[in-house]
Amino acid sequence: MADFAAKPTMGSQTPHQRPPINPSPHPMSKLSIGGSDINGMSARTSGPPSPRQKKAKASQYDRFIPNRSAMDMASSQFNIARSDSDQPLDSATIAYQEEIARACGVSINKRILKFREEAPTSEKDDLRQVYSRPALKAGASTGTKRRILNTPERVLDAPGLSVYLWDASTGDVNSLCQLEGDAYISSVKWTADGTYLAVGTSDGDVQIWDAESQNRIRTMSGHQARVGVISWEKHMLSSGCRDGSIWNHDVRVAAHKTAELVAHSGEVCGLTWRADGALLASGGNDNLVNIWDARSTVPKFTKTQHTAAVKALAWSPWQLNLLASGGGSYDRHVHFWNTTTTARLNSIDTGSQVTSIQWSSEYRELVTSHGFPHNHLALWSYPSLTKIVDIPAHDTRVLHTAISPDGQTVATAASDESLKFWRIFESRGKSIRSGKGDTAASTLSSASSSSSHGSGSAVQSILDVTRPSYIR
Repeated sequence: MADFAAKPTMGSQTPHQRPPINPSPHPMSKLSIGGSDINGMSARTSGPPSPRQKKAKASQYDRFIPNRSAMDMASSQFNIARSDSDQPLDSATIAYQEEIARACGVSINKRILKFREEAPTSEKDDLRQVYSRPALKAGASTGTKRRILNTPERVLDAPGLSVYLWDASTGDVNSLCQLEGDAYISSVKWTADGTYLAVGTSDGDVQIWDAESQNRIRTMSGHQARVGVISWEKHMLSSGCRDGSIWNHDVRVAAHKTAELVAHSGEVCGLTWRADGALLASGGNDNLVNIWDARSTVPKFTKTQHTAAVKALAWSPWQLNLLASGGGSYDRHVHFWNTTTTARLNSIDTGSQVTSIQWSSEYRELVTSHGFPHNHLALWSYPSLTKIVDIPAHDTRVLHTAISPDGQTVATAASDESLKFWRIFESRGKSIRSGKGDTAASTLSSASSSSSHGSGSAVQSILDVTRPSYIR
């Protein structure tokens, strides 16, 4: 009791003291209104913040966030990696890095983070510089613009039933041979050296002619129908027949037939050896493309993607395993094949019947000739397969084309009994000269017939200009 009396209780008061205010806890005791505690020093009533408060609040950030859309990420990564290098670089290495960066379109010492888009510059392109830049060569990266004329350099008539020899260097025209009766010339082909000319006939014969002496050396018989296509491989001559068979002839021996290749159910209308003589490509009226190994009588593989007769076949002169094939009126496509993997690499819908294909040996380009409906030539870039130009060629279907030995001029033959010469692949450098100093143009062999045969054409013209000009 003594202790209790000596100490004041909680409720007791000393003079001049007031008991402290200790309100009971309440859920609203910690509520902030208007940005201050209700128990704080400057409590305000609830309501929207003033404009001054908005401005103060907007400027209170603890970090800056860059605008990613305004940043050049490639240049940023390059500059970061460049700055992280601890080893000192010599001036040659720094110059090399800067050259590589400029080639790749990367900016050196460019600001890494950007907070806003750059203001547009007031500089404008000088149109005189923009339009005076040299145009890119089709199939080449740089160079002057190549002019491609849409008119022929020369037009020749090919009347009658004869095989004619035309010498481009002299302009002389000679009649080589003429068939009797109802027989007609159905195909011609020069040897690689231009010494001999092979002539296929509607009777199934293949004749060999010496162009210099203009004498027939031999006749190889055996086919039961017309020989529509022939192709040389050194001493081996292959002939495609209307009955679907292909014969290989060794012209050095009396027993000339060395092999018979049978895989087409329709007429063989396209036939060409690869430059190395390892593969033979054939196209038929059965819409098939067959690739033959020179050591076998069975096709290495067969392609069935065409929906019309395959007359146009051409091997690339600068890529050994690249073959182009073109289809007829109901197909109108050019397909590109890798003959090593047998894969189809690409295709073009030309919109017209494809009658022949010629590759350029200098440019990465090819020219296609067409029949219905436009009877024109089309020049394409490879491998982009963009069309460079269309050239109106003949009034009727273009039946065949051949390219000159210098690779610059393409000759076309049509059923209107005319031959036209087009300078399409004009050389970048000087003209190729023959041993006699003349420009190596060609000697042309052509044959025409007024008999009605083959794919509805009343007159067929066949030409070949692979013979060098120094052969007389």
